Amino acid sequence: MFKIDADTGLLQDASQVPSPNCDDRPPDCEPDLIIVHCISLPPGEFGGRGIEQLFTNSLNPDEHPYFREIAELRVSSHLLIRRNGEIVQFVPLNRRAWHAGESCFDGRDRCNDFSVGIELEGADDRPFTARQYRRLSEAVAAMRATIPSLAGAPVVGHSDVSPGRKTDPGPHFDWHLFKRLLAEFE
Repeated sequence: MFKIDADTGLLQDASQVPSPNCDDRPPDCEPDLIIVHCISLPPGEFGGRGIEQLFTNSLNPDEHPYFREIAELRVSSHLLIRRNGEIVQFVPLNRRAWHAGESCFDGRDRCNDFSVGIELEGADDRPFTARQYRRLSEAVAAMRATIPSLAGAPVVGHSDVSPGRKTDPGPHFDWHLFKRLLAEFE
């Protein structure tokens, strides 16, 4: 099981790559929602440094035509789970990452205020790896066990909080497998 330092919000088993694209949560607002995303940069390509560069504002727009479209974005996520299961943490869990954008869940707008964002390295049109499902399940179980406001927190897709605007994690994300694995870790 992963270990999370509840005071710092850091996952001890993750590589730490701090993102400047975060800030404090609003007063008296604790995370109580977990949002699953997927990302690949360039689109459909895995294993490069594009995601880290995007989340740290160091994406070179000359490296790929698509990067010209997104290089000025200021976005982040709490965690990234790579195809091989490696976890990279960009934002402490107790801070607000800029991952959901315009969003609403259960009648509450501005999901970044009260959620944790987890990116899976992937694409809407491809299956995720067994290692990613396992690591995602382990991470969610650890968060639910360590952070009181996340105990029993719903886990939803970006498409659930931004319908019509976002499609990730997409139709290839196996929610049944994720829930089965999560039950094994909780």
